[in-house]
Amino acid sequence: MKKIGVKGKAVRAAGVQTRNQYTTEFKASALARCIRVGVSVTARDLDLHESMLYAWRKKAELSVSMSESERVQSAEIARLKRTVSALEEENSFLKKAAAYFAKVPK
Repeated sequence: MKKIGVKGKAVRAAGVQTRNQYTTEFKASALARCIRVGVSVTARDLDLHESMLYAWRKKAELSVSMSESERVQSAEIARLKRTVSALEEENSFLKKAAAYFAKVPK
């Protein structure tokens, strides 16, 4: 049976330490601290490897860039939908005009 211990470490009932599991709140606060005091100091104070903090930072930056790209894509989709709507309107008008001129005697 696992329970969450200090700093989010997973500890078995027998006292054998397993892979550490940290909450997203802990990761966010650790990254904020990295910005303030630096990665090496934060890693030493929180008893973490520096590479772990760098990996968390890279993953956070990736998620931010993904959301930016999603916003760009959604804006592009909205623009394309407006264009399609305008073209459908023009197409409908041209069909009506073609039908009108087809009925008019020469």
